[in-house]
Formats: sequence, structure tokens, C-alpha cells
Amino acid sequence: MNFLMTIIPFFQASKLNYKLVILVSLFLFSSCEKVINLELKKAESVIVIEGSISDQLENQFVKISKTTPFTESNTFNGFKGANVNIITPGGMPLNFIEVSPGLYRSQRFKGTPGQTYKLEVLADGKLYTASSTMPLPVIPDSVGFKKLSFFGNANIYPNVYYKDPSGVQNQYRYLVKINNKYQADIVSEDRFNDGNAVSDLINYDGDDLKSGDIITIEMQSIDRNVFKYYFAISQIGGNGGPPVAPANPNSNISNGALGIFSAHTKSTISTVLK
Repeated sequence: MNFLMTIIPFFQASKLNYKLVILVSLFLFSSCEKVINLELKKAESVIVIEGSISDQLENQFVKISKTTPFTESNTFNGFKGANVNIITPGGMPLNFIEVSPGLYRSQRFKGTPGQTYKLEVLADGKLYTASSTMPLPVIPDSVGFKKLSFFGNANIYPNVYYKDPSGVQNQYRYLVKINNKYQADIVSEDRFNDGNAVSDLINYDGDDLKSGDIITIEMQSIDRNVFKYYFAISQIGGNGGPPVAPANPNSNISNGALGIFSAHTKSTISTVLK
């Protein structure tokens, strides 16, 4: 490109036709272009397992799917015919039945805080396993609201108040619904709040809150591996800072599967914005 900067004054000094200058310029610019053809290869389909059990007496669920090529629509590719069990701390298997393609449901039961549960999934002749220890429950005291301004725009966000247990490493997950519509899935930890009275601000990119909205927050106490999984997902999406390079978050499921198995406690609290 420096050649172009030196050749144009030469033609001007020679009083040549400016059309010639333009033709030379176009030639030189076109010679700098390079066409790169990307050969995009389809990755091998991978199984995805998302399972959870809670301390509530209810049906527990495991979702199993397979990844789809990026050229296809992003829909749930449910995996049929898997054998799914949860192994209790006493060694008893609890079988899950398939209620729709890729969705497996247990009978009503509840997990016990402080106990470790094991997931076993047999699919395509491979055995996938995972384990998760259910933390002791932490119950939210109340939900409040805080108004924040960003670049001149003021929005209202919910605040969850609770007492963090002292001397115990705790991790939390918040599932937030506004008027029965999911708006946020956020995790936090007590690294700087151990043993304190805490207010966790739920900062999300969903619909703005307004008077009369019903806010429902499910607060989960999750184990460390589950926290790391959801925190990695939030970093990929840019929550709390700029997005990071996409990568599969670390799964606690064996044999190369994606996804997570979580044994957690949960409590739900609702309020209306006045």
C-alpha cells in the first residue's frame, strides 16, 4: 500500500490523465484482497444430560438430548430410550420413566440435605454417571427492590435478603420469573459474605419491572461443581463483564457428556412491586 502513496504524485507530476491514476489505484487495492474459504466441519453429536433432585416432595426430572449441527435449527433434540436411575445414599435405585422424547420423570420423592446422590444414565450402550451433594438449606427472608441508573436509564431490580451460614462455603442459584415468565438464571457465592446478613441484587437483561408486576424467585443452595458450571455459562454470556471465548463449561457427568447433575435445596418467595 506504500507503493500506492508514492506512485500517485509521480503521475500527477507527469500530468497524466486522472483516469489512469484511478485504474492503477483499483488494481493495487484489488491485489491486496484475499479470498478465504472456510471449510466448516460438522462436529460429532454429543449427549447432553441435565438432571436435578431437590429437597421438596415432588417429581424429579432428567432431560437427555443430543447436540445438533450449527447448520440446523436450535431445537431440543430429545434422546429416546435411555435407562435413567438416581442412586440414593443407601444404595437404592430410583427409576425414571420417559414421559416425552428426552424427558424422564421420577415418582414423587425428596432428597435429604447433607447427602450425596448419584445419577446413572445408560444411553447408546454407554454408562454416564455423576454425583452431587445436597447442601443444607438457606432460606430467603424477603425480597426488596432497588432502582439503578445506567446511561441515564433507571430500572428497578429485585433484591434477595438472607442470612448466610458462618464457616460454611455456600453457593446459590436464583431462578427469577416476572409475571410467570422466566427472566433470569443467576448464581452467587459467599466468598465475601460468609456469615453475614446478605442482600443479593438480581441484575438481569429481561423486561423492566413496573408497578403491579409479580416477582417470583426460586433460591437454590447448590454444590461447588454446580456453581462452577452455571458461573461458566454466565461468563460466556457476558454477565458481570465482557463475554469470554465460547467453551463448554466443565460438567460433573462422566464419559464425555455435556450438562450437569444437581442435588440442591430450594425455596420460593413471591412479591408484588407496589
